[in-house]
Amino acid sequence: MPEQSRINDLRLRVERDPGSIAFAQLAEEYRRAGQLDEAIETCRTGLATHPDYISARVTLGRALLASGRLQEADDELSHVVARTPDNVAAVRALAETLRRQGRLQEALTHYRAALHLAPNDPDVDRVVKDLEHAVTEAAHRVQDAARQHETATLAALERWLEAIDATRAQRHA
Repeated sequence: MPEQSRINDLRLRVERDPGSIAFAQLAEEYRRAGQLDEAIETCRTGLATHPDYISARVTLGRALLASGRLQEADDELSHVVARTPDNVAAVRALAETLRRQGRLQEALTHYRAALHLAPNDPDVDRVVKDLEHAVTEAAHRVQDAARQHETATLAALERWLEAIDATRAQRHA
């Protein structure tokens, strides 16, 4: 219950001083406790007063990601990464958001950036390797599909030409 006690203490601080930056700590505690709606609401309320508070924006993005609101998370985290490209938490969260959206190449780019910022993180290293494999496999599938489409198109054109030749032969006979 120390988690709930900390949340209660922070909530009281924010209630006593609504302009306080303690909202960011409260939102992060809500997020960690899985109270995602509260984290999102707390961030948005506090960011109305402190719009440039980057760590609160990261918390908001991570809470949106955890709640499955991927486009909102993408928007928020892209904004943070554009302003603070060395913010490893934001880069990782954006990379994960992109991965969940199925944007694997973009996710890989951001995960590589996260690995550059935190080179000894085995989790990021594993995800980079997994995504490299997934992107390579996807590229092979696209190439195979393109070859199959090309083969089917050529076969259809050959049949069309054969039909033209047959029609011409009938006319001349």
